[in-house]
Amino acid sequence: MLVAIDIGGTFTDLMAFDEATGRLAQAKSLTTPNQLVEGIIDCLRMSGVDLAEITELIHGSTTAINTLIERKGAKTGLVVTRGTRDVYSIGRGNRPESYNLFFHRHRPLVPRHLTREIDERMLASGEVLEPLGRASLEEACRHLIDEKMEAVAVCFLHSYVNPEHERAAGEIVRRALPGAYVSLSHEILREYREFERTSTTVVNAYIGPKVAGYVRGLKASLAEIGFRGELAIMQSNGGVMTPEVATERPVAMMESGPVGGIIASAQTGRALGFADVISFDMGGTTAKASLIREGEPTMAPGYYVGGYASGHPVMVPVIDLVEVGAGGGSIAWIDEIGALKVGPQSAGADPGPICYRGGGTEPTITDANLVLGRLDPDDFLGGQMALDAEAAALGILEKIADPLAMSTTGAAQAIVDIAVAKMSLAVREVSVAKGYDPRDFALVASGGAGPLHVMAIARELHIPKVIVPLYPAHFSALGMLAADERHDFIRTFYADLDGADFRRLERTVAEMAAESAFALANGKGVEHRIHLDLRYVGQEFTLSVPVTEKQIRAGDRRTIRKAFDRLYERRYAHHSPGEPVEIVNIRLAAIAKRAALALPRLSAKRSTKAHRKTEVHLGDPDRPVSCPVYRREDLGAGARISGPALVREHGTTTVLFRGDLCSVAKTGELLVSVRGAA
Repeated sequence: MLVAIDIGGTFTDLMAFDEATGRLAQAKSLTTPNQLVEGIIDCLRMSGVDLAEITELIHGSTTAINTLIERKGAKTGLVVTRGTRDVYSIGRGNRPESYNLFFHRHRPLVPRHLTREIDERMLASGEVLEPLGRASLEEACRHLIDEKMEAVAVCFLHSYVNPEHERAAGEIVRRALPGAYVSLSHEILREYREFERTSTTVVNAYIGPKVAGYVRGLKASLAEIGFRGELAIMQSNGGVMTPEVATERPVAMMESGPVGGIIASAQTGRALGFADVISFDMGGTTAKASLIREGEPTMAPGYYVGGYASGHPVMVPVIDLVEVGAGGGSIAWIDEIGALKVGPQSAGADPGPICYRGGGTEPTITDANLVLGRLDPDDFLGGQMALDAEAAALGILEKIADPLAMSTTGAAQAIVDIAVAKMSLAVREVSVAKGYDPRDFALVASGGAGPLHVMAIARELHIPKVIVPLYPAHFSALGMLAADERHDFIRTFYADLDGADFRRLERTVAEMAAESAFALANGKGVEHRIHLDLRYVGQEFTLSVPVTEKQIRAGDRRTIRKAFDRLYERRYAHHSPGEPVEIVNIRLAAIAKRAALALPRLSAKRSTKAHRKTEVHLGDPDRPVSCPVYRREDLGAGARISGPALVREHGTTTVLFRGDLCSVAKTGELLVSVRGAA
């Protein structure tokens, strides 16, 4: 019995899969922000799963990223090489928002007086220029003890090449501050660029105590209610890790929740014959988009938590996604000049949208959909939760419609239109901005609010095919069930491609593979994926090019160079075959594959009988349309529906506009041809 639990900003979702019978179970409960474990236990109880039968529980959480964004982490000190005290505070010298008078740089998590310099120096070659000064380190430790440090980050110059000094310093710091959480940069990120490496290490230390406490508390709480299986934690790279690795490298789980849906989107696309898809996930707080090419999610070497302009760089591999503040709970408001805005503030789970009856007073996207008739107040979450339609309408009337001299339905439609525009921009950013035409992709909609809005987004971007998968409102949790165990490693390896020592390159790859073996809980059938970060000489940033062990052993520079040129041409529409190329980094992903989930097929009963009809506003706030309402569980394989129509299921509703044609796949997915999109 496999169980996956995903904690979102509004709801906590559970999916369970019995490998023996092929049975799937689902549950959804409101997230409990003040005590997240309560929401997990609520979901487990609602699912009816016997905890004693669970062999593995996979968990994705927002604890790590929320701790950083809300700046509620540990009091952290930083130990650095003498002369580099201000590297972290200064950051990069660029100014991304040149004309923003209120622009501010990143706010360091460690103030200058808690950054201590010590005597030591490595060269970029890995040679020791100055030995580790133990006296200066002990003095730094005494200062950190006086300041009552809860966490310490150690980041020495060029330790990514030779970590000898950092290892020794880590032992001394741990002895001096036995209660502190200690992060060493070479254990987190063995890559050059001092600011980014320091920032990633500091973030790991800053969130470490809280995340470690959360993981330990979760294990203890699960044990108390009878769980005896293995606990696994989702990573930002789309793989799972053990709780022990999670407590050492919590920075790897910053985006552990959303990536589950991207994994499931890739698998759904492959199963239906769509290798190129765009994953679109709209939950209660945010909407996420990610591009999947040739059946594999797109990876990024890192990202900025809080935005590129003033966020914290976290340079660990992450599935490339774009997130916008447009979820079901996103609040609609009027700014100081009278313009209607939606988000990024969210009502979340507490107090929630007005219609949730939880004390919310601000109108949200969910309230707007209810006013437009797209949600059934008596059939939300299968009747588990009754919605207050009158209160939602009154809230939109008072807060939005009256100030803007609009009708209530007109204001509700405007809220939805603005949300669709924001989410369309996110889809454009992962496709058009990366050189891909979204019309060449299918759009996979998930999240409790995804199917409600996906058809409008597809029309906006002329995407001809939409897929609404099975269990869309639990899709991230479903993707976690299918996630492989994965660990990513990086080493800076600076050399000209033509003159590189491929024997040394091969040895370095072997060292990285050996290092990965210690992190893997399942050492059987491990697959190693190797990439080289390459660039033209004189450039600053790189492209990550996949290579094979065979190419490295053979020193096949020509094939590697051709692959780089092809990738460069695809990304930038030109390349320079006469220019020299250099290697910057080696990346290795160690993946222990999990058996694919065998989802049951539907019977071909071809039921297309509407459950009932209802009045729905589909773009025109003044003229509602009489729409047939279908129950998804009644639709057999091969069933066909034409819009306008609503397809309701537990957790979400799919909205079909006039002319949209929907068919049900053999495995139950809704395949929608979008009218006028091609």
